[in-house]
Amino acid sequence: MSERIIKAFKNAAIEKKNRQDYFNIAVSVDCVIFGYDNHELYVLLMQSDLEEFQGLNSLLGDLVRPSEDLTEASFRILWERTGLQNVYLEQVHTFGKVCRHPSGRVITTAYFSLIDMQHQQLNIAEHQLDWYPVRKVKRLAFDHLEILQLCLQQLQQKVMERPVVFHLLPPLFSLRELQSVFEAILGIELDRRNFRKKIAIKDWIIDTNTLEKEVNHRPGKLYKLKAGLVNNFRPYQ
Repeated sequence: MSERIIKAFKNAAIEKKNRQDYFNIAVSVDCVIFGYDNHELYVLLMQSDLEEFQGLNSLLGDLVRPSEDLTEASFRILWERTGLQNVYLEQVHTFGKVCRHPSGRVITTAYFSLIDMQHQQLNIAEHQLDWYPVRKVKRLAFDHLEILQLCLQQLQQKVMERPVVFHLLPPLFSLRELQSVFEAILGIELDRRNFRKKIAIKDWIIDTNTLEKEVNHRPGKLYKLKAGLVNNFRPYQ
């Protein structure tokens, strides 16, 4: 007859006491906010307030509060820093190098967000935020350049898979404008005919039977995104 093995359990208080160093690691979120304007992809940055990174910009981020989950913290940061409540937000990756933060061990989860920067009202002046062309960003505080680059790579991989790019555009747009956004994200020129064939196959957009106005070229047709294709908004409360 086999003997029964009795397992000794430990409670959470003992676990915390015995592993105190493990429970002293901070958790943060960093948001890569992309915008588009005039054939250029932009990222929203702020001046770092740490002496160690004086003169450098950083992404919008903060420590996660004890009462928050990661996504709630991300929406809170966007709302507090920009005044936006309804934005596209997607989790990308977690960064956990031991010395990535000078104050101590901080593990951060990165999100990217897409904003129509021409038609959204952002309260950015009081927080010393500004838009910077992504292709010109060469240095950032912490490991934020690595975070920015990885978020951009993920966005590039998704633009032809899912209709996320339309968050960067106004409700009505031309095919010329749509192609320009794709080119700004991918960093390459696209063949006009092939691009339009691919978009037609995707069946993402609807012809509104209206034309562009006040443009310095031949007015093109205006399109809109089909209803129900994009629903990734969540209000911060």
